[in-house]
Amino acid sequence: MKRKIAIWISLLCLASLLALGCQRDETNPSSSSAPDHVEKDQGGHAGHDPQAEQDRERVVKMDQHELDEFNVELSTAGPGVIEISIDLPGQVALNADRLAHVVPRVPGVVRKVYKRLGDKVKTGEVMAVLESRELADMKAAYLASVERVSLAKATYEREKKLWEKKVSAEHEFLEAKKSLAETGIEKRSAEQKLHALGFSDPYLKELTKHSDTTYTGYAIVAPFAGTVIQKHITLGEAVKEDSDVFVVADLNTVWVDISVYPKDLRKVREGQNVLITMGGDISPLNGKISYVGPLIGEATRTSLVRVVLPNPDRTLRPGMFITAKIAVDRIKAQLLALKTSLQTVDGQTVVFVKTEEGFVPHPVRLGREDALQTEVLDGLKPGQVYVSRGSFTLKAQLLKGAFGDGHGH
Repeated sequence: MKRKIAIWISLLCLASLLALGCQRDETNPSSSSAPDHVEKDQGGHAGHDPQAEQDRERVVKMDQHELDEFNVELSTAGPGVIEISIDLPGQVALNADRLAHVVPRVPGVVRKVYKRLGDKVKTGEVMAVLESRELADMKAAYLASVERVSLAKATYEREKKLWEKKVSAEHEFLEAKKSLAETGIEKRSAEQKLHALGFSDPYLKELTKHSDTTYTGYAIVAPFAGTVIQKHITLGEAVKEDSDVFVVADLNTVWVDISVYPKDLRKVREGQNVLITMGGDISPLNGKISYVGPLIGEATRTSLVRVVLPNPDRTLRPGMFITAKIAVDRIKAQLLALKTSLQTVDGQTVVFVKTEEGFVPHPVRLGREDALQTEVLDGLKPGQVYVSRGSFTLKAQLLKGAFGDGHGH
């Protein structure tokens, strides 16, 4: 328990320990005795290995329980692939394929408003109701055409029988046939006008059965499930047939519009992986390029590249600025290490390698890198087990030992 407390203290007070170490180096005259100590070892011990002695002095010992306690993870060094990427600016936008400007399609006066800004709607749900004189005229014209067709059909049937029995003249039969055709055209025209307003065939059939139904009421309904992001309608307001009374958006998906400079366009293509970062406490998201614009904007001098991302929890809000990391190349490397494994000790970049005695910081020389990992050119060998995450804990223990509180074990 005391050891765990010591580790926590070393993590929280690393900056103070560093400062204390600098002061001790300046004020402790005993530090000048190090050459005498080395000379004595060289004179008194045959086959002495300075590097091995240094590794023993810098070893950090932690058992498995302590590794788990401080979330220290181990990995095995080996080959891998580095993804070369470019960082580009972008912005979250509404998915225009799932955006609807809701218009009344008939002029009228607003009698009821059911939905407010930010409300969620379902497909076909009533959002507002208008009172429209023009709609009443359309419905009346349709009902009148239905009656005229019925009368014209009856007349045609009668004249047909009379003509077949040679009772009436042929021109009377032909006149009845013409009248039936004309009334049928009028009825279909009246039907199409109501269909254009969203009225279905079942509704029109019910309308003929209930002639006392109010003709003026027109319900504005949601075209699909989504959220009301704009509202331009108030009770008692007179609206035109093309007025944008609501704007409904499906926020379950969003567009990420990325600006790509001409010099990078040849590296970008559809299907490439993209890492989207928003900053703050929002975790990065992965996506794929779904569209590469063929034009260069005159004002921005960039081309549009788009990624479609799922947004079930509404974390991504249109208007947010993002940074897109696009993988443009893949390079094979002989030896890779996670960037989270790297620490700086005595001005050197090191990786803590597991040995029989414990964990030893190995200075490493680095090469190419991507967002998560880096190429190791020297200081680490394939198959060696190293601390890939949580290495800061071991660094704190190492420095704590270097300042005179043991040797990190």
